[in-house]
Amino acid sequence: MILDRIENRSLYPFGTAWKAAFDFLKTLTPDSADGKHLVQGNELTVAINTYTTKARAAAKLETHRKYVDIQLLLSGSEVIEVFPKAGLTVSEPYIPERDVEFYQVPAGAPARMTLVPGEFLVFFPDDAHMPCVMAGNSPEPVKKVVVKIAVELLTQK
Repeated sequence: MILDRIENRSLYPFGTAWKAAFDFLKTLTPDSADGKHLVQGNELTVAINTYTTKARAAAKLETHRKYVDIQLLLSGSEVIEVFPKAGLTVSEPYIPERDVEFYQVPAGAPARMTLVPGEFLVFFPDDAHMPCVMAGNSPEPVKKVVVKIAVELLTQK
């Protein structure tokens, strides 16, 4: 997992797909329309979604096998909890067409971060993450961008 500020994106040596993802992200604003964009076919996609955060009990803990997630907010704030995948109990088996597997949520998270505009989080296949959790005492609307990069692209220069 990586948590950093958007201006530090070039510090990471993940090659041309990483650069292409952040070049695309630089074009987005809070007014960008919701939808999915194919930046490099299905190997590098960007989804923009507006939704309302929820109580921790309603959130889902997930991992991905084929893709690395880069998550970034254009507006609002949300809590994302992160757990090591090892030792978690599967609640919904891996769904290949959605590249997602869900887990039972442990009582407390080893890492709990509040994501705000200007920061990004990166989740690798061993990072179980639970996004969409409300940051305060009540739900709030957010506009979020999720970049999916095929794992093998991050090793190509």
